[in-house]
Amino acid sequence: MEKFNTLTGIAAPMPLINIDTDMIIPKQFLKTIKRSGLGVNLFDEMRYDDDRNEIPTFVLNQDAYRDAQIIIAGDNFGCGSSREHAPWAIADFGITCVIAPSFADIFHNNCFKNGILPIALPQEQIDVLMKDAEKGANARMTVDIEEQTVTTSDGEVFKFEVDAFKKHCLMQGLDDIGLTMEKAASIDTFEAAAQTQRPWV
Repeated sequence: MEKFNTLTGIAAPMPLINIDTDMIIPKQFLKTIKRSGLGVNLFDEMRYDDDRNEIPTFVLNQDAYRDAQIIIAGDNFGCGSSREHAPWAIADFGITCVIAPSFADIFHNNCFKNGILPIALPQEQIDVLMKDAEKGANARMTVDIEEQTVTTSDGEVFKFEVDAFKKHCLMQGLDDIGLTMEKAASIDTFEAAAQTQRPWV
């Protein structure tokens, strides 16, 4: 997992509430267990018509936002089923930060496990960020996880809260496997002792 420290990038405005995991990645794309390749189907039913042509009014199909790394969204982002494919698709598209007034709990936790920083801010601050994002590709926001700040293109700064352990994992690029591997030496020592004490196992 990539380390997350400071991100400066384009923010895509998605002023919708209750964006659920089926909207993020529809169920027909859940057959794979690979984390890669899902970005093309992110928000599939909003991005494409029945003939697989891009819908030009959808924000990520607009030239200004094709390289967005941040999403500014409405309340209750990531609600619905607990599919981990949702953060996989977001990350594979290239988005590493989602900012919204609130998140579904399971989606929120899955984001941290997949290198995505979910930031919850009050609605009035979301409104400011949404307007800033609507300026297009020239308006770049900066997210600093060490300082726990989001800075608009005009220099307005908002502080956010993040769990200290999850912050550590993102900054060090540690998913669940990475956390386990930090203890590899202790695990090897335990296994060697167990083999000596119980050779029949």
